[in-house]
Amino acid sequence: MKSLVIAQSGGPTAAINATLTGIVERALTCGEVDKIYGARYGVKGLIKNELVEIGEILSNPDSLNRLIHTPSASLGSCRVKLGAPEKCPADYEAMFNSLSSCGAKWFICIGGNDSMDTVAKLSDYSKAKGLDISIMGAPKTVDNDLCGMDHSPGFGSAAKYIATTFSELWCDCRVYDIPAVTIVEVMGRHVGWLTASAVMSKEGSPAPQLIYMPEIPFDNARFIKDIKAELEKNPAVLIAVSEGIRYENGSFVGEASQSGITDIFGHKYLTGAARVLEELLRAEVGCKARSIVLSLMQRCAGHLASSNDLTEARLLGATAFDRALKGHSGEVAVINRISDDPYRVSYSAISANEIANKERAIPRKWINERGNGVTDEMICYLKPLIYGGFGSEIRNGLPVHIEF
Repeated sequence: MKSLVIAQSGGPTAAINATLTGIVERALTCGEVDKIYGARYGVKGLIKNELVEIGEILSNPDSLNRLIHTPSASLGSCRVKLGAPEKCPADYEAMFNSLSSCGAKWFICIGGNDSMDTVAKLSDYSKAKGLDISIMGAPKTVDNDLCGMDHSPGFGSAAKYIATTFSELWCDCRVYDIPAVTIVEVMGRHVGWLTASAVMSKEGSPAPQLIYMPEIPFDNARFIKDIKAELEKNPAVLIAVSEGIRYENGSFVGEASQSGITDIFGHKYLTGAARVLEELLRAEVGCKARSIVLSLMQRCAGHLASSNDLTEARLLGATAFDRALKGHSGEVAVINRISDDPYRVSYSAISANEIANKERAIPRKWINERGNGVTDEMICYLKPLIYGGFGSEIRNGLPVHIEF
């Protein structure tokens, strides 16, 4: 028996299940796969041998279509930093025993840069042991920080949600004639791609008037000056800030309100930048100020998914499986932009080591000179990524999701 095992890892997105769909579709029709398994909770499922057979569940078009439009990671995810084989040999032995027990010939992990580190390590281990299994990665992340590709699946849908939310917030913010500033905190620890995507709401409104990203050191005095200048033009000011904006010395703006606790990768749990700036505005400007944190909504808003994003995620999944079927291992399927208008892309693969543990920041030339907005080049880059409407099955007025 020849089986395919798939795992999902890292933070959920609105498109990660579309990638899973692309893999499964190709596996069901290639004629070489006997069984398709999903690992519950990422590599934890491999270590614990918690695999669920998903081929039969997804063997009809209705189930596959429902999966495409189901946000988040239907197989369950995890945030596990896999050590080197010599440091945790039992984990590697357990994972490959799980793969062997179900006759796995191919293993595909859908995830971000930390997950691609796992792909690289498992592939190297497999080759060193002479094991006959192809291990591939399929990318995903709302942060859009993966190197080696034009953009990441999941980002377009999150960007669409953020831009839509800013557009709707502006309709609310503008109704009063009293000076008021609304600060919206967007995900983005080290890079500001998501925060920058708020600019797309300016297609139909003047907001957000200001955008602050981690790529540019934050300065309180400059921020106050920016706000005062905008209040002279309009009593309503709506701004976007990344959760990870930081001062010149490297400390996070929101760090004062944090516990200092870090996750398994050493990342600080961040939230609070908007609240700190809200208090700063009250003290220095004296205007009405409020803060909003978008939090989890921005990464799994399937009701506002970009159809371009879902289509590309699906095709990247298919590309990852095709490469695995041909015997490739230790690679990640990637998307390459050919042109902006008309928007055209191609699909290929690169070594997982080119992506693992790396972050891609916004090019400086795509941020305006003052560091409080983005350029036309950024807008041109973002436009096609948020195209397309919602296509989920609706029942009793609500979208229908799949659950394993």
